[in-house]
Amino acid sequence: MRKQWKKFIIFLGDIIALHLALFLTIVIRYPQNTWLINWQRHWPNFILVFIIWLLILYINDLYNLNIKTTSRQYLVRLGNTTIISTFLAMVYFYLKVASNITPKTNLLIFTIIFLILFFIVRSLYQLLIHSDHLKENLAIIGYNDKTKKLLEELENKPAAGYVSALIFKNKEELASLKQKIKEKNIHTIVVGDDFGQAQAVNQALFECLVYKISFFNYPSFYELLTGKIPVEEIDQNWFLENINEGSKNYFDFLKKILDFSSALIMLIITLPFWPLIVLAIKLDSPGSIFFHQQRLGKNEKNFQIIKFRTMREKDNDHSLTLPNDQRITKIGSFLRRTRLDEIPQLLNILKGEMSFIGPRPERPKIVDQLEEAIPFYKTRLLIKPGLTGWDQISGDYHSPSIEDSLKKLQYDLYYLKHRSIYLDLAIILKTIATVMSRGGR
Repeated sequence: MRKQWKKFIIFLGDIIALHLALFLTIVIRYPQNTWLINWQRHWPNFILVFIIWLLILYINDLYNLNIKTTSRQYLVRLGNTTIISTFLAMVYFYLKVASNITPKTNLLIFTIIFLILFFIVRSLYQLLIHSDHLKENLAIIGYNDKTKKLLEELENKPAAGYVSALIFKNKEELASLKQKIKEKNIHTIVVGDDFGQAQAVNQALFECLVYKISFFNYPSFYELLTGKIPVEEIDQNWFLENINEGSKNYFDFLKKILDFSSALIMLIITLPFWPLIVLAIKLDSPGSIFFHQQRLGKNEKNFQIIKFRTMREKDNDHSLTLPNDQRITKIGSFLRRTRLDEIPQLLNILKGEMSFIGPRPERPKIVDQLEEAIPFYKTRLLIKPGLTGWDQISGDYHSPSIEDSLKKLQYDLYYLKHRSIYLDLAIILKTIATVMSRGGR
């Protein structure tokens, strides 16, 4: 079962749990002969509460099936979700003058019951996804560094639903392919190496079509499993087959309109706070208010990015930012954690130089250096850079090193291939979660 379907099932489970929690609240609070009447009174008013819970659960990444329900990370996120959702529900009810209910105790009981049901459903699901009986048996052809990387990813992502049941380490073992597939009940085969005999391997796989098996090459399965493109394993043909820019014209046009209108609205909303931020920056350290720097945009066009200054100007060589960089001021640290330093980039979006969602913009000199070291690095410039993106919400801290820049490119290429309104919305919601948890950057 694919990951999106699993998430959808969990989502339906949460909807059922929310309704059941409300029903049990009514059972506890009211006489039996009034249950139906009270359900009709409460349910329409609780619809928005349900939506709030589902939205905050998603924003806090609680549909990430790889996070264990017993982990501290999970419990902290659930605690944040509970506080925020309950607070918003209280605001909704006490501002909704037309409501015919005042659910003070009801809201408390509902929250407690839902949390209990939530834990029960998620714990049961965690037991199920860790059961090998419910996983698809996976066969890998080839044993090399790529295979080891896949095995590591499978270990880290139990919710993916695969278990490595068979590895063919050399071409001689392929002679027993059909027999082994039946013995091990294989559902998926990943080709990581053709042993220099592509035609023979393809013929062996062709003969296995009758077993209704899913076949993947290494790049495709790695992408499915991780949400990244393995740059080291693709060539120009991959781009010709997967990057269909002509099919994105409608999306790009719609995104351009949404970027401009959203940036304009956000600029108007945030303008009253600019004087406070400006004053805080000036009081914290001497220097200019804004930070300007040349970056490379879509189709390698240069533009001046603008942010609120977060570093000292004195003795600053403007080298790349490092973790715990001593050049960052106190107010600058706060602005970075909350992403408030990026508010002026709304001007870059209004000018059409940036988008809300896209790859992180880099300096021209760094791009030239990385292009020499990393294959296809400049392909990320086929689209506008963004305030946030698929890489920024990955949860990984990426330094300016070649190794980490390669990881960033893997995420950027995934977004380049799959970008859509749905994916952009998911990135925005995850960005909110990142800001709330003070992660990212």
